[in-house]
Amino acid sequence: MLNSTALTKIQAIFLVSIIVIAFSGCIIYILINQDQSSETIKIGVCCDIQNSGDKAFYQGAVLAAEQINSQGGALGRNFEIIVEDDDSSQLDAVVASKAFTKLITIHNVDFVLSPSSFTATTYQEIASQHKIILMGSGSDEASQRVLDDYENFKYYFRMGTNTTINTASTINSFVDCREYTGFNKVGFLYELILTKWVSMIINQLTEKGFEIVYNTAIPSDTVDYSSFFARAEAAGVEILYPYIAGTAGIPFVKEYYDRQAPMVMWGMITMASQSDFWEATGGKCEYTTNNGFPIVAGYPFTSYTVPTREAYIERWNEQAKSSSGYGYDVVRFVLPEAIEHAGTIDAEAVIQALETITVDTSSQREFAFAPNHEILVKAGATGRVCMFQWQDGEQVPLWPKIIKEEAGATYKFPPWSGPWDNFN
Repeated sequence: MLNSTALTKIQAIFLVSIIVIAFSGCIIYILINQDQSSETIKIGVCCDIQNSGDKAFYQGAVLAAEQINSQGGALGRNFEIIVEDDDSSQLDAVVASKAFTKLITIHNVDFVLSPSSFTATTYQEIASQHKIILMGSGSDEASQRVLDDYENFKYYFRMGTNTTINTASTINSFVDCREYTGFNKVGFLYELILTKWVSMIINQLTEKGFEIVYNTAIPSDTVDYSSFFARAEAAGVEILYPYIAGTAGIPFVKEYYDRQAPMVMWGMITMASQSDFWEATGGKCEYTTNNGFPIVAGYPFTSYTVPTREAYIERWNEQAKSSSGYGYDVVRFVLPEAIEHAGTIDAEAVIQALETITVDTSSQREFAFAPNHEILVKAGATGRVCMFQWQDGEQVPLWPKIIKEEAGATYKFPPWSGPWDNFN
């Protein structure tokens, strides 16, 4: 039989044990929550790191993460960028898929970014299987899937422009070019892969009263353009729209300048959008009007454009590319806004937030997503792609007209003889 003293001792020991266990539980709970609050938000970047455009995309994402982290992160958690090389330029879907899957299953990332359009639908399927948000360059097919099978493919968001936006932008820019110049006779010179797209553009331009007098597809390895210019001149081209990719843009622009071709240049020369194109052509890109990007040209498209450009140059000691802005904007503006809005990184909640937010970025005013998770260009807002004319070593904004007027810019004709002589 226990006496009262023994009972008191047992009760005391039991009470102390409860207190110790409870206190230990509190410590464990606090440590767990500390770990959760300090855990990074992992953002995977799946790209061909040897490709200059993909590398710029990755570097833009890294810069954005560093800036976000310096301001306290999102929900008090820092961003961590993890990259996997998918070697996508080799067009090997198996290698690319392994890299993408590794980010999810080995690195346990919370979100994935990818600038590759080649792997868009493949990555989309993997992201859907793992219920993880993918923000990529993409394809029209991938966006259509979001509409056709929302529950399965809602995890996909496209950061690049699409065929509809590019086509509408091109047509609208032609209309303004006609207003600037008074010209109506159009010629096209482009790589074979774009034949279908150019045919669509031509049909719509014809409906708007333009006269198509020259239409030629060329091999992608073309470096001598003298015969093509001669034929365009003979056809009476007043506005030449070229699509010239890669380094071929240098001899193309030089040929235009040296032969003093009697037509205005209004098109898409991929190298011409880069800030070093003036030096690469020895200034012979003067008067060339080209599809370009504010972050590369240094035009203050939004309040973030120029600071982003300058920060990128300082961080990486090189000029920004268009893809730099894509990678930067996702990490710096779009994801943080959605995460803060959702109050969590749970995919379902973040998807709902992404579908409702509107935010200015370094590349676009009033950035938002459409129902198919494409970039939405709202009325009164402007998209990412603009037209710039090289003037005295600078890229001067000419389209959309709103930024031409904001900049107080003027379209300039070449100083040599041409159909513009009738206006001088």
